[in-house]
Amino acid sequence: MVTMKIFCILGDERAFRTKSPAMFSAVFKRIGISAAYVPFKVFPDQVGAAMQSLKSLNIDGANVTIPYKSSVIPYMKILSEGANIIGAVNTIIRNGEDLKGYNTNAIGFMDTLEEKGFNATNKSALVFGSGGGARAVVFILNWLRATSIQISGRTAHRVDDIIQKIGGSVTTLETMVRQSPTANILINTTPISSPDDSPEFTQFLENQDFKECEMVIDLNYGRKNNIWQKKALKLGIPFIDGVSPLVHSARRTLMLWTRIDVEPAEFLKVFKEF
Repeated sequence: MVTMKIFCILGDERAFRTKSPAMFSAVFKRIGISAAYVPFKVFPDQVGAAMQSLKSLNIDGANVTIPYKSSVIPYMKILSEGANIIGAVNTIIRNGEDLKGYNTNAIGFMDTLEEKGFNATNKSALVFGSGGGARAVVFILNWLRATSIQISGRTAHRVDDIIQKIGGSVTTLETMVRQSPTANILINTTPISSPDDSPEFTQFLENQDFKECEMVIDLNYGRKNNIWQKKALKLGIPFIDGVSPLVHSARRTLMLWTRIDVEPAEFLKVFKEF
């Protein structure tokens, strides 16, 4: 008798908007694993109860999305080194009563850089945002020995926390308005990807020269009139949206859950079907 495995994604209402359930379900079917993947909305005061439910309901593994990537950490029996340093968990494995937390967003981002042929060693980077995505990006850039990682975020104490625990240095929009920054790669980890998201930030981005920039990455995907893509086009350099980091992260998550390695192209093929 084949036992069905159950996986899920935990988040706020955005858990129902992600393509992860459709993508993972299709991949499970293609590789012959009897498994289901479902989204669950969790209220902020119920994170602990949700972690207990993973055990009570015999959930085999879970993804964690905004805004609970840090909130779940106290409930992990074991944390991977990367998740511990980054301070964010996006993948959970249940082993009996024990939960182990990982961060595959970071290594998925590294896989993306490698796939696109960008060597971050001795390069400078400018990261927009100070949430879990930013922490994962800064962690990998630091690990890959980027010479300079500037971080611009709206919440000063969160930026300071990244710098103290992971690395990088702070910059602000006001500083960049006075003197356009020099960076070899730009990475957006904020929710802002179109003029409607923030007309003010769109104007700021349009006015920047970003000299010596070689690549622009926006961790969001499926956004119309993408201001980061427009900037990359104006600079004549490659643009990458969040699909590539997503499929690479999904591949790493699947390996943790099942020990089966599925090529990123297979995830991408499935992603485009939905």
